[in-house]
Amino acid sequence: MIFDSLKNIGFYKGLNDRYAKAVEFLSKENLAGLEIGKYEIDGKNVYANVMEYDTISWDDAKYEAHKHYTDIQCILVGEELMSFEPTVNLKPTEEYNEEKDVIKFNNDIRGIDIVVRAGEYLIFQPQDGHKPKAMNGQPCHVKKVVVKIKED
Repeated sequence: MIFDSLKNIGFYKGLNDRYAKAVEFLSKENLAGLEIGKYEIDGKNVYANVMEYDTISWDDAKYEAHKHYTDIQCILVGEELMSFEPTVNLKPTEEYNEEKDVIKFNNDIRGIDIVVRAGEYLIFQPQDGHKPKAMNGQPCHVKKVVVKIKED
């Protein structure tokens, strides 16, 4: 898990070609002006989902992880509380969904809570259980982009 600000996103472009494409996308001017929807960056290797929602209670949010993709979850408008816990410490609550590349986990462990504000992001790799969409004290309207980077 990595927590950082968009002003430092260029640091990660040297990891590999897929990360370079993700960084190029996240370096665009006026990310907050993007329309809601899916953006193909490099086919199924790198793509982005832009979404809006109102944050929910920590108990209603769910831990998740992905086997084949790293997430860069970047807040564009608003703020949310995201929690991190390694998947080895979490118990699955349902079967892995291969089509959506997601597995959901229990809420028994608080993990590390991080308030992520507009212009900040968290990078979650496949071994990182993460719980997005939680409110930081009270509900907040959020616009966010999640860039998915295929790792295999």
